[in-house]
Parts: sequence; C-alpha cells; structure tokens
Amino acid sequence: MTPTAVMLLSCPDQQGVVAATAAFIAAHDGNIVHAEQHVDPVEGVFFQRVEFELDDFGVARDEIATEFAPVAERFGMRVDLRFTDEPLRLAILASRHPHCLYDLLTRWRTGELHTDLRVVIANHPDHAGLCEHLGVPYEYLPVTPETKREQETRMLEVLGHHDVDLVVLARYMQILSPVMIDAYPHRIINIHHSFLPAFVGANPYRQAHDRGVKLIGATAHYATTQLDEGPIIDQETVRVSHRDDVGGLTRKGRDLETTVLARAVRAHLGHRVLVYGRKTVVFEG
Repeated sequence: MTPTAVMLLSCPDQQGVVAATAAFIAAHDGNIVHAEQHVDPVEGVFFQRVEFELDDFGVARDEIATEFAPVAERFGMRVDLRFTDEPLRLAILASRHPHCLYDLLTRWRTGELHTDLRVVIANHPDHAGLCEHLGVPYEYLPVTPETKREQETRMLEVLGHHDVDLVVLARYMQILSPVMIDAYPHRIINIHHSFLPAFVGANPYRQAHDRGVKLIGATAHYATTQLDEGPIIDQETVRVSHRDDVGGLTRKGRDLETTVLARAVRAHLGHRVLVYGRKTVVFEG
C-alpha cells in the first residue's frame, strides 16, 4: 500500500479553508486520495479529514506539521497529523466476559484491524491461554477495592512500557479512575451494554426484560471522568419482542456489543474520528 498522511482539521467555519489546505498539498506535489468535510451550523465549526500520498511529496513527514503551521494559524485550525503506515499501538483491557476480547483478537489476527497489538491486560486469568497461543503478551492484574489504586498504578506502568497509543475496554468490568482516564484523553474506548442513556447499572438485560423493551442496543464511546457520558463513536439497536427471554436478549446484546465496538475501534485506528466537546464527527471508512 502507498503510504499516506491524514490530517484531521477543525476550525471556525469560514471561506477558503478547503482551498488553502488543497493548495498546500498541491504546492508540494501531493496527491489527495480522500477528502471529506462537515460543518456544524449550530456551533459554526468546520471539520475536515484529508488524506494524501506521501510518495513524491515534497516535504519530509517530520516537517509537514511545521510547514503547514502558517495555514493552520491563518484559519485558527486544530490539526492532528497521522500516517497510515505507522499503525497505532493498542492495548485491550478485559475481565471475564470473552466475546468482545475474542472478536477483537480475531479481527486483529486476520488483518481486519490495522494495529500493533501490544498487550492484553485483565483482572482475571481466564484468557491467558488464548493470548499465549496468539503470541500476545498477557498481564494478569487482579484487583479488589482495597488494591485498586496499586493495580491501576501497575496498569499504567504496563501501558507505558508498551508505549500504547489506544486502550480498548473489551467489557472490562472496572471503573477507571480519573488518573487513568487523564493519562489517555480520548484514547480509551469503552463499549456500553445499552443504547445510552438507558438502564444504567448492573444486569441491564434483566432490566430490559422486566420493562418489556422492544429495542436493545450498544454504545461505543470514549471514556471520560463522567461515567458513560463520553463522546459517542458508534451505536446500534436491534428489535426484540415478548418472545425474547433474558438469555435471548443477552445473546443479541453481545452480538451488538462486538459489532459496535469493532466499528468504533476501526474508525479510531483509521484516523476517522474528530472529537469536539461532548460529540464526535466520524468520517466514512
């Protein structure tokens, strides 16, 4: 694959932003292969994802941000520059529920997720054998209410040792502290077992069954210090009926969780997500 650069841009909506960005790339013999933009008319904010080939580009990749700085300053842009041949380094956090973890491992192993999977961290030993079989380092870090601070300190050490860019909570059944979340702002993706906001707390499918719901869902979002309130990346629902018992709802919910989490992770790895405030812009894949 031809290596490409991706610029994720946001700035106040104004004339000339698209033209100036394209002109910068063209002036250095670049070839744009994808470009997509969005304007939030309420907030008056412009967003763009532009991807261009690096072969024959007239600026070295480590100098692109500096060369583009005058354009960014002119329009008050926030710029995030990525390179598609530099896969993000990933860590997955898991507990006992296997479905999201196993799904991500399968997608990674088959090449569907373009990432450098560095480590799986779990507070139970259940998945060590599978990770060993796949050649993925597995860190078993048990936790109790009394040892939570020490466990998170060790977790941060492991993530730092592996130089992790992105953390995915594959049904990791522990609430992360603000210290942990602040270490990876908008770089921790969580899967929530409902179409937020609904049925907060334990045993959501029992709650759904008891309420006789006709839709269940799943939500993938960035973790923030406000529990389950982070910017949403992806969501999906499925219809259910009075014929679905708790087991049936759980099976359908798990299918949704794996699909929605994988889509959210793929979007982040593909440099297609821009966060602003409590919302996201997710560009097409």
